[in-house]
Amino acid sequence: MTSYGRAVETVNGREYTVELRSVNNRYLDCTVKLPRALSFAEEAVKQAVKTSVSRGKVDVYVSMKSEVSDDTVITLNKAILEGYLTAMRRMVSEYGIRDDISTSTMSRLPEMFSVEKPQVDEEQLQKDMLSVVDRALAGYDEMRCKEGQALDADLRSRGQTILELVSQVEQGNAQTVVDYRERLENKLKEVLASVNIDESRILTEAAIFADKVAVDEETVRLRSHLAQMEEMLTAGGAVGRKLDFLLQEMNREANTIGSKCTDVRLARIVVDIKAELEKIREQTQNIE
Repeated sequence: MTSYGRAVETVNGREYTVELRSVNNRYLDCTVKLPRALSFAEEAVKQAVKTSVSRGKVDVYVSMKSEVSDDTVITLNKAILEGYLTAMRRMVSEYGIRDDISTSTMSRLPEMFSVEKPQVDEEQLQKDMLSVVDRALAGYDEMRCKEGQALDADLRSRGQTILELVSQVEQGNAQTVVDYRERLENKLKEVLASVNIDESRILTEAAIFADKVAVDEETVRLRSHLAQMEEMLTAGGAVGRKLDFLLQEMNREANTIGSKCTDVRLARIVVDIKAELEKIREQTQNIE
């Protein structure tokens, strides 16, 4: 969602400069700054941005320079001028006020001049400007596409790293049960040196322990979520929000695995999994 696009083009005698800048944002927030002559086209610019961008805080700046005369006509209102002069002369003659009437004084009086501007075809003006907006959006999309390719590679790499860590947890978890049974058996032999050990009791205790620390369900779901992430990245499109929700589920599974791991080594691996998930979460903020 962080990107930039710029276009400068002259259309029908007017030079348009359009710049687009965006930063990360959960939703689409578009702000448009236009010159007064184009203020009527603000909503049209927002709609143009909306067709290309679905997420991010986007600022659009548009400026316009006219390369031809606008043929503005300024006319002196003679009737109003004569009316002012008559009234001022009466003030001088009847009240003895100093006569300081001047051109600069008269020109500042209301309605002394009428200004006629040529009629502007707003529809054509908007069309011309939007053509430049589209060019700026094309540059914006090109930059965003390059960034997206880098993000795609990074997310896939981190997903693969998590899968490898999950495999280590699965292998280590199975070994934890084996080690527990061995410790239990040795402890019973030590305590009950002269008594036959009930093998079934050891099996029962080991089974209870194995059930408590079993992470099979969580690792299967975590693998499934990672496969889903791969599918989303392959499908493309605006997947940022979906990835946000998916990451919440992955973090939930990682937390559950962490709470079940009694082995210090496995706990460290789970911390590594959480660290990778956090890096993915940070990167998804850059994805629409």
